[in-house]
Amino acid sequence: MESLDVLLADRPHLFSPATVKVSRGDAAAMAGLIAAVERVVAMPAYQERALRWAPEIARHAPPNQGVFFGYDFHLTPGGPKLIEINTNAGGGLLAAIQVPGNTLEAEYVAMFRSECRGELRALAIVDDAPASQYLYPEFLMFQTLFARHGIEAVICPPDELAWRDGALWHGRTRLDLVYNRLTDFALATPGNAALRRAYLDDVVVLTPNPRGHALYADKRNLTLLADDALLASWGVDEATRAVLAAVVPKTELVTPDDAESWWDRRKALFFKPAAGHASKAAYRGDKMTRRVFDEVLAGDYVAQALVPPSTVELELPDEGDGGGDDRRVELKVDVRCYVHAGRVQLIAARLWQGQTTNFRTPGGGFAKVRIE
Repeated sequence: MESLDVLLADRPHLFSPATVKVSRGDAAAMAGLIAAVERVVAMPAYQERALRWAPEIARHAPPNQGVFFGYDFHLTPGGPKLIEINTNAGGGLLAAIQVPGNTLEAEYVAMFRSECRGELRALAIVDDAPASQYLYPEFLMFQTLFARHGIEAVICPPDELAWRDGALWHGRTRLDLVYNRLTDFALATPGNAALRRAYLDDVVVLTPNPRGHALYADKRNLTLLADDALLASWGVDEATRAVLAAVVPKTELVTPDDAESWWDRRKALFFKPAAGHASKAAYRGDKMTRRVFDEVLAGDYVAQALVPPSTVELELPDEGDGGGDDRRVELKVDVRCYVHAGRVQLIAARLWQGQTTNFRTPGGGFAKVRIE
């Protein structure tokens, strides 16, 4: 197995040398939005509506909240705007490296222990083909971190798990918890069968889990959070609605009805698949071809009012071509709040160029955040 240092060296755009400044007012506004979302999600009326478009497995309600929720924002002159909510946000441990004197590692371990109903002795970090994942170095870091705290941790694909004797096992190790990095949010594929059964039988803690994804991360839920009249009809208080109205951009369900109207408005919209992740199959309307537009109309998409990200300038060294001149690049900024049980644990930033966030941009990647 390659060493962690080698793996990190093979990912030259994982960390950015830049520092992103976030005002105290923007940090407070992001925390306020997260608290407002928590209040709404707790309401039976919201849950009933959100679960209408969720898979059946989302109706199973385990007691744990779910680790590493990620609230992604763009910073604007009018304050931060919520772009999306993720419930299996990667990078929380990697981003913590950039926090001077951080105590987040111990806090993260305590978070996983709090998810568990009993003692946390053994867990599995589960993803499809984990060694091929871009954030595989983080899996290794978690494995080492858990070991330092006396918790056995294996890294494996879901088809290595077995349900037997009323428990979930990896080899001879009985698992108390599964740290879920899968993007099969409904655990519907055959390789997830053992994990699905153990989860539904409540014999293992799955974190994050399908119910959390259904209530928070399905992009269609943004249409609910952006609908002030609907929120008012549910009895959401005026102060909470004001926070949501200020931070959640207008979001609509895309339907094939009135296709020409959608086409005419596309330049002011950003289109996202309802159950998408990692910016896959997401499109800026002003960059769309008619072919892609037709695919969006036929798919299950939402359209969000386009909120251009803020930018930072960064000076990069010359590329070794003999010119010797440094060059300045402009990078887009996405700010992510890592959250557990409604509390912000870490604010990080990701820098990139292109339509959507990525780790392919020189000078891009996870960047330090300074609150000032």
